[in-house]
This record gives sequence, structure tokens and C-alpha cells, in this order.
Amino acid sequence: MKILFPVSELYPYVKTGGLADVAEALPKALSALGHDVRLLIPAYPAVKAAITSVRAVFDDGNLFGGGPARIWLAALGGLPVPVYLLDSDGLFERPGGPYQRPGGGDWPDNPRRFAALSWAAARIGWDGADGWRPDVIHGHDWQTGLMPAYLAAFRRAGPDRRRPGTVLTIHNLAYQGQFAPSVFGDLGLPADFAGLNGVEYYGGIGFLKAGLLLADRVSTVSPTYADEIRRPETGFGLDGLLRGRSGRVSGIVNGVDTTVWNPADDPFLPARYEAADLAGKAVCKAHLQAEMDLAPDPHVPVFGAVARLTYHKGLDLLLGATASLVAGGGQLVLLGSGEPALEAGFHDLAAAYPGRVAVRIGYDEGLSHRIQAGADSILVPSRSEPCGLTQLYALRYGSPPLVRRTGGLADTVVNAEPWAVAEGVATGFQFDDATPGALAGTLAWAMERYRDGVTWPLLQAAGMATDVGWGASAQAYLTLYDRAIGDVAGFV
Repeated sequence: MKILFPVSELYPYVKTGGLADVAEALPKALSALGHDVRLLIPAYPAVKAAITSVRAVFDDGNLFGGGPARIWLAALGGLPVPVYLLDSDGLFERPGGPYQRPGGGDWPDNPRRFAALSWAAARIGWDGADGWRPDVIHGHDWQTGLMPAYLAAFRRAGPDRRRPGTVLTIHNLAYQGQFAPSVFGDLGLPADFAGLNGVEYYGGIGFLKAGLLLADRVSTVSPTYADEIRRPETGFGLDGLLRGRSGRVSGIVNGVDTTVWNPADDPFLPARYEAADLAGKAVCKAHLQAEMDLAPDPHVPVFGAVARLTYHKGLDLLLGATASLVAGGGQLVLLGSGEPALEAGFHDLAAAYPGRVAVRIGYDEGLSHRIQAGADSILVPSRSEPCGLTQLYALRYGSPPLVRRTGGLADTVVNAEPWAVAEGVATGFQFDDATPGALAGTLAWAMERYRDGVTWPLLQAAGMATDVGWGASAQAYLTLYDRAIGDVAGFV
């Protein structure tokens, strides 16, 4: 099967969240199963810097007002799949992140930038590139939401061929690509696409809405989240559309790249370890305490958090529960950045509890690995979490996760209830209410289990035995691709 994978970020070159990890790992898993997978990504400066070989396959005089544009077929670093690069200096040659300017604030031309990405995906799907044409296009989030709309427009203009099947994955429904109605004139779509059956969304333009309406199949990153987004209270205004398309909506749990996240040979760790011999994990704990200026104590439970500091991620709950964690004899190490009030709050906690609370504001890939390995438990207190990768890393690294029971967290962590511990299937801790008190109570419970000398090794063993790789999920996506291709059958 030929699969095109348009994405707006890609680990390790451009990353703001889990989408970058999925964009790197899932194509590799599909390729390993014998399928012909190619990525499409904007030629951001960091991506250009990783090119090892390249040749042009398409030129455009003035793509979406960004000036001359090209599509290159390239090889990037050690990535084992080919990559199409959408190269437009006017749209993508700039500092900062993929969506925001240095210092914060979205790029004002984001609608044109990611319309161009969607258009390029549809163009490759319709006309092919360098003699290659996909059977299915698998887009991701609002940044590729217009891809099915452009394909529909191309088919209207030239209905003498069969288009590829389309799949759109929701990584987080909260981010929808909503813009003013005036944006429509920049998109290059037929006039009637401005209506309710196209890109119109509550009087404006909705990139994600258009994709959810027009893609052959919609997926999201866990079964529980697929159910949650069809409820009014958690559907962010799109629940009605998703309920109407329920027969086309699937939940497939994310996996992780087990070659990148593997405590047995992780280059970021001071010592390696595996399930049969956890001696190296104790070394990692001592190293983490020293690196983060925590009091050196092998017996104190160390809780780690690696997250965006946002309300949605529940970090305000941790802010309110940290005093109880410290009072109970635990330590906390946190890595992340986000809302200024939360950043300031955690800085204040670190100042109030020196040697017990350590905070690093920012992004540090190596430190995130060392926290996974050196912490005894990883905290993921999200109010909503489509899937989450952090808790999967924690299982892999023998650091039983403590999570709120929502979305993919509910699907991937087995709560340490007595029966589950006795049967050897418990892998972590869950709590329900999104309150600091509920989190504090679960932290106290976890610390009791840590100190009883029996429960923790059972949780670690069960977690490290859990298959968190992409094998099963990649097979599920192949089934979804077959269905999308089948949806197109009979149309030319």
C-alpha cells in the first residue's frame, strides 16, 4: 500500500507535542510491515538542515501568496522513509516554532501556511509526484484539515480518475484551526465550499471541521477519547458532527518508538537497565537527584512530571497538591513550560522546598529521558488527554504512572486496585476528580504502596511487560486505510 503522511511537525526536527513523535514512529512501523510510506512536511529551517539528499519534483510560481515554492523529495538524517518537503521561503523560512513567533503569538498567516500544506498533500494525492501516487493520505490535526476539501475540488475539475482514500487523525480536538471568514478568499477553494457543507464553522472558517466532515475516515488516538469527543461537554462544539459520523470514527491508541525509548540502550541515561535487572534504575535515580539538586536519598519516592504547563494538562492540580506530596515525604522534579502563572507557581514551590522540589522551565529531550528513568513514578494529571505518550514512556521505563482517568490515560494504565495487583496486571494509579485534593490523596496512596516493599516491583514488572510499541496500532491503521480506500470504490 502507498501511504502519504502529511504532518506539521516531526521528531526530532520540529516538535511541540506528541504529534511529532507519532509522525516519526508510525511511518517507520508501517514501512517495517512492507508498505510504501512517504512523509510530507514544510521545509522549516531545522528540517532543511537535516537533509542528506534532495531533488525537486514540483515548482509553483506563487503558492498561497508565499512566493515561489517547490516540493522536494528528500532523505532526512536517519529517517528510513522518504520525505516530501514543501519549500516556500515566504511561508516557512522563519524563526520560532512551527505555529508561533519567537516570544509567543501565532503567525498571522497560519491559515495560508497550512492551507498550502493541505493543498500540497492533495496535489500529490491527485497528480502524483515523481511517478508516485498514494492509495491513501493520512492527515493529522487542523494543519492538514483542508486536504480532503482540496481533493474534492480537484476531482470536480477533473473527474476522470479515482482519488486516494483519506484519513484524518485528531490528536487534540481543542486545537481546531478556526479563523475569520475573510480567510476563505485566500484558500483557493470553489465558492460553494464556503458553506456549511464545506469549511464554514460557526460563521468563520474551520480547518479541522472541514477535515472531519470530508475525510473518508476519522480517527483519534484512543478509544475512550473517541467516545469523549462525541459528548457535548467534551466535544468542543464538534460533538454533533462527530456523532453524525460515528460509523466513520475510530479510536486507535498511540504507540511509542521503542528504539528511541528503551532503557536498555538509551544514550541519555547515566546507566542502562531492563526488566530483569533494575540496578541501573537506582543509578539513574541518584543521578537525577544530583542533577536537579534534590536531597540524595535512595529511599524517598521521587515523582516526575514532563508536560506543557497548562490547565488542560492539569498542572494546576499538581501545583495545589505538591505541599501534600512533600509533607508525605516525596520529592518532585518537573520539566516543562507553558502558562506564565503556572511557571511562576512552580518556581515558587522550588524556592519554598529546596532539595524536595526541582523545576526546569523549558524543553530538554535528554532530561525528559532521565526523568522517566530516574523518577519512581511519572505524574500525568490531565483534565483531558487524547492518548498521552508520557505514561507509555513511564511504563517502558519501570516508573509506574499516576494519571487522571480520562482519554488514553484510562485506556493504557491499569489501576493498582488489590485484585489487579494480585493478578499481576496493575501498572499504575488512577484518580477521577480533577481537584488538587483527589490528586493529593492518590499521591499518598502511591507513597504507601511504594513503601510497603511488595507492590512497586509488581507494578514495574507489569508495566515493563506491556507492549507499548506501534505493532498492533499500525495494523489497526492499515485496516482503517483499507476501509478508506473501500469508501472511494466506485468513484472515479
